[in-house]
Amino acid sequence: MVGQVLDGRYRVDARVAIGGMATVYRAVDTRLDRVLALKVMHTSLSADETFVTRFIREAKSAARLAHANVVGVFDQGTDGTYVYLAMEYVEGCTLRDVLRDRGALRPRAALDVLEPVLAALGAAHRAGLVHRDVKPENVLIGDDGRVKVADFGLVRAVDSQTSATTDSILGTVSYLAPEQIEDGTATPRTDLYACGVMLYEMLTGSKPHSGGSPAQVLYQHLNKDMPAPSATVPGMAAALDGLVALATARTPEQRPEDAVALLARARTVRAELADEELDAVPPQATQGGTGPAEDAARRSGVSGISGDIAAAAAHATAGTEADTYVIPRPAGGSAAGPAPDADLNRTALLSPPPADPPGGSDAGSGGRRRRVQPRWVLVTLALLLVALVGTGIWYVNSGQFVRTPAVLDETRAEATKTLSEAGLDVQVKEDFSERVERGHVIGTDPEPGERVRKTGTVTLTVSRGPHVVKVPDLKDTPLSDARRKLKDAGLEPGTVERRFDEKTARGSVLATDPEAGSKRRPGAAVALTVSKGAPVEVPDVVGDKRSDAAEKLEDAGLKVRIATERVHSEHDKGSIARQSPTDGARAAEGDTVTLTVSKGPDLIEVPDVEGSSEDEATEKLEGAGFEVTVRRIFFGDTVFNQSPDGGKKAPRGSSITIWLR
Repeated sequence: MVGQVLDGRYRVDARVAIGGMATVYRAVDTRLDRVLALKVMHTSLSADETFVTRFIREAKSAARLAHANVVGVFDQGTDGTYVYLAMEYVEGCTLRDVLRDRGALRPRAALDVLEPVLAALGAAHRAGLVHRDVKPENVLIGDDGRVKVADFGLVRAVDSQTSATTDSILGTVSYLAPEQIEDGTATPRTDLYACGVMLYEMLTGSKPHSGGSPAQVLYQHLNKDMPAPSATVPGMAAALDGLVALATARTPEQRPEDAVALLARARTVRAELADEELDAVPPQATQGGTGPAEDAARRSGVSGISGDIAAAAAHATAGTEADTYVIPRPAGGSAAGPAPDADLNRTALLSPPPADPPGGSDAGSGGRRRRVQPRWVLVTLALLLVALVGTGIWYVNSGQFVRTPAVLDETRAEATKTLSEAGLDVQVKEDFSERVERGHVIGTDPEPGERVRKTGTVTLTVSRGPHVVKVPDLKDTPLSDARRKLKDAGLEPGTVERRFDEKTARGSVLATDPEAGSKRRPGAAVALTVSKGAPVEVPDVVGDKRSDAAEKLEDAGLKVRIATERVHSEHDKGSIARQSPTDGARAAEGDTVTLTVSKGPDLIEVPDVEGSSEDEATEKLEGAGFEVTVRRIFFGDTVFNQSPDGGKKAPRGSSITIWLR
């Protein structure tokens, strides 16, 4: 594509990056004379009308976002087999570059990145758009310190087409919300989950969930709460732990409603933190270089991002060997583009010509020529040696390699033909896919754009279509056997509800939810309803002797448990004071009834209230723990008799009768 002009307008100058669905180029709009980024879909995808239609529709939606922290979309068009998107070109690096260079960031720097990201997402959410692929690779940091979010609106169009293999999926699954994993749901709250993961990574220098395979990472997203950053960075402010926990709650409803709400919370947290908390350097941070790039970034005082990040951005762009490529500049032309998969444009390095050797003030011209010529001979030999070594290194490192062609979503036959024409051998394996059509390519190893030795082998992973399993018929199956059969079928036993049923044996399955024969994804949970058998009415044994009560309950098919505690009651000592469940309750055969044995009545002395008024007598007797019954013989208010008499003992809570006249 380099050197071509698309639509008679966009001149492609250099390749910037290769991805699973498109290649990004630096280009010039010849009409407006401005530099921009041109994203050109792989031709294998542009042949799909449905895909292109969705791509165009989403591009139009993204173009509605006019926000300082959003990478702008200028134009979209088609030129022959090329479907492209013209976007704002950001000179700088990605947040991934910064994290790779600096490790963990200070809290102030992390918030300096998070807040503009949330501002961009907030604008999208209020416009009805969900990003769905928030991650450090999509956060751009310009040389001027501005933070911008890329690929707005595109992920919906490319979601079902992108690769799902090895490292690429690990880079993606790290930021997936549980609801995206379970059923593909994407709302503004899924973007917030990814922001919370990204904040954790900025604060600690590592991802919160790790594993040897994508499945292990997905499992942790679904089943484990996000760890607190302070567990990795001792002494970190609790408010930052809370901000991460709020954004990454596993239940979507527990997260803020959108990025605007989370941005308000982030600003509140910043205001609550002291300067020493904001500027604390995590132990995982690598300070990076302290050369001119960092000094210039700090002196510039760029707005919207801290000096630390600006310095790291400068360092990541211009100071790391992994991100800089030595590229020969063609005569009369611009530098060639960088190696594929570079996140942003890189620097072309040119060796300066050798300086003239200084001559001594006392040497004549002949002597000077004699000294200079041997030196030029040595320089020439050195340059020839460097050229030969460089050619050898190029041959070893590049000349024997080609780039893996992009064949994602092509049919097996089409992909095999493309790879064979590139001189590569092909191996094929199959795997299930919920999104890629049966017989089409899910991914390749090596991935599209990666280097592979000429005549080497590329492994195609071809879709077998969605993997679904049927819920087995478990009616009348004992619970333990039912659980085993579900696991054998690739499903998980879910919640167990029990209910009485006279026809089904106790402990056997009555029904499943979903019902037998339903199709579900592997690993889905199946709820079970289990029989409690025919109901048994619990007999009343309160007041019975202990032995009689046990016999009555066992005859009804129930088990008996005697509570260790004994209580005072109106019933005789050694008899049953209370039972649980109570009489008349429905229980299953074999259920246990707990009996509490009586210690007999709690006898206390009755106060003498004769001669007292009604109110005085009532207050004294109730204060002692008795109830009071009043009998009035004549129209009077004085107690002349009581039963039991004062000084005698009666059970606590029993009734004392008083007569008035």
